[in-house]
Amino acid sequence: MKVLVLNAGSSSQKSCLYEIADNLPNEPLQPLWEGKVNWTQDRGVAEIEVKTATGAVLQESIYGDSRRAHVAYMLYTLSRGATKVIDQLSEIDVVGHRVVHGGEKYRQSVVITEDVKKAIAHFANLAPAHNPAALEGIEAIEQSLGDVTQVAVFDTGFHATLPDAAAIYPGPYEWVEQGIRRYGFHGISHQYCSRRAAQILNRDLASLRLISCHLGNGCSLAAIKNGRSIDTTMGFTPLEGLMMGSRSGSIDPGILIYLLRYSNYSVERLDYVLNKASGLRGISGVSSDLPQVIEAIAQGNYRAQLAWDMYVHHLRSGIGSMLATLGGLDALVFTAGIGEKSPGIRQAACEAFGFLGLKIDPAKNQQHPVDQDIATSDSAIRVLVIHTQEDWAIAQQCWQIHRK
Repeated sequence: MKVLVLNAGSSSQKSCLYEIADNLPNEPLQPLWEGKVNWTQDRGVAEIEVKTATGAVLQESIYGDSRRAHVAYMLYTLSRGATKVIDQLSEIDVVGHRVVHGGEKYRQSVVITEDVKKAIAHFANLAPAHNPAALEGIEAIEQSLGDVTQVAVFDTGFHATLPDAAAIYPGPYEWVEQGIRRYGFHGISHQYCSRRAAQILNRDLASLRLISCHLGNGCSLAAIKNGRSIDTTMGFTPLEGLMMGSRSGSIDPGILIYLLRYSNYSVERLDYVLNKASGLRGISGVSSDLPQVIEAIAQGNYRAQLAWDMYVHHLRSGIGSMLATLGGLDALVFTAGIGEKSPGIRQAACEAFGFLGLKIDPAKNQQHPVDQDIATSDSAIRVLVIHTQEDWAIAQQCWQIHRK
């Protein structure tokens, strides 16, 4: 079965093609082909990058046209030119899309219909940077591949198991009836990492208590017990929770009332500040990118050091709250850009939990671990670094749905 995956971001559209045999393998497959469209600030320019498993590479800039046309051109390279891996697009059996927000109705992956497309559009007001981009990808596939089966895999789906005590906000109960509740995000990544953790530890997932730390430009934690999400830090939108690259995370809501009432903040300005000008970027004044913040720290930049200290503080606090929810911990998992690549953040996070017998191995931590346990042999809690593979997780779900 040939499965094409599209993973839409606010400024990019990633895609990859997998060929899966009759049985799903235990280890993640490498894609036959990978493509990415990056849109610059000039919305009319697209940078297209394509590579194949055989080493063929294409890089090209396209001017003008729509986003759908840019995606269609990226897909064109699947069956043409040096990056050709199939004879024709009709060989693709199913296409899977990462969709950030599925609301309360869509708790599982589903075949995309007109009703599903309407729901994705409806929830665009809760995920404005992502749901519209997912729709553009769906429409580009319709344009290029016709009536091929398309599947929506929702980032919120894994957190559908949250108990009401964790999911419902302590506002008026009318909020619940309006669909205002904690949905959680990064669910595809958290679910993949929990299953991969069980494989690495050679344990039954149903026996494990895990805290998954997805630390990228967006950051979230998930408390996973018996393979089910029972708590998470992101909420009604991806803005809640940990301090992030450019998002504030959780703050006193009274601040927002104060700014609206006394500082002439519009709703639009408030949205921009909380999502684009806060977090590491807002505090450091340097960047939302952690390596650049670290460089500034080395040069004696006080605000960059403050940003690091705050980031670590919020991460430790979040892990502590997940510990309480789980009632113990078997493994702490780090994933995504910062989680996978920053030994300093992993070290700082783990140091706070030495009182639980958690011991990180400094040498293993520094050796660019991938899908490895970096705890010492006598640590009471395992510490895993896992390369998250959302695209492979989406492909697996597409394979399962298409086989039914």
